[in-house]
Amino acid sequence: MGKEYEFYVVEKKPPLAYVYLNRPDKMNAMHPPAWWEMPEIFNDLDGDKDIRVIIISGKGPCFSAGIDLPGMATALPELLSQDQTGGVKISLLQTIYKLQNTNTCIERCRKPVIAAIHGYCIGAGLDMVTACDIRLCTKDAQFSLREAAVAFVADVGVLQRLPLICGQGVTRELAFTAKFISAQRAKEVLLVNEIYDDQDQLMKGAEAIAKEILDNSPLAIEATKNVLNFGITGQIDDSLKYNASISANIIPSADLFEAAKALMEKRKPVFTGK
Repeated sequence: MGKEYEFYVVEKKPPLAYVYLNRPDKMNAMHPPAWWEMPEIFNDLDGDKDIRVIIISGKGPCFSAGIDLPGMATALPELLSQDQTGGVKISLLQTIYKLQNTNTCIERCRKPVIAAIHGYCIGAGLDMVTACDIRLCTKDAQFSLREAAVAFVADVGVLQRLPLICGQGVTRELAFTAKFISAQRAKEVLLVNEIYDDQDQLMKGAEAIAKEILDNSPLAIEATKNVLNFGITGQIDDSLKYNASISANIIPSADLFEAAKALMEKRKPVFTGK
């Protein structure tokens, strides 16, 4: 029996490992354990010689509805602090670095990681899957780079990785509009490799691709991922640091407080740019 986690379920079935987002009653919205547990999980999987491919998926109705804003209040007290002096900003910056590592540890894992996505894949969920090597989804999947709609700058990796997958034009469209796109559109813009009818077929499809990977030399696969990452990791690391600094500089804001108020009142926010 492996270690139990609050947000994730990890199942090892060598040579495969499954990592499930497991907060179905909250549509796998990501509260603090979702961010802090992932590096430990991937450190273990990376070092496990019996595991050669990892599949990430979600329990319940969807992959993830994104960040749990109310739930993250305790992890990000700087957002609500009336004191916005240098010490508070530095503290926020260090927290953002930790949040970024939730996805960076997936990207830097030496084993191939396949994301199997169904239903909503919003905000932080999209951030996570862009750090995976291969993305698959069901035909009902919906994607949204949602942060601008709640007055945040996306700062945990999607702005660094999505342009490498879909290109600058598509990334800017999704980031500026915060709109939802369908599974078909996601495939058209190369966000996902394949679409499946339902979750059962999705998991079978992910396992079939994993089997094709397993037919090859594990040493060659690891080396290939290393080479593919080598050309982008420096660029991503530098951009993540800059991104964290920009994010820490613009929050909190009047727009952020308006977004939180509108969420509680179940209405569309009215932003002023202040």
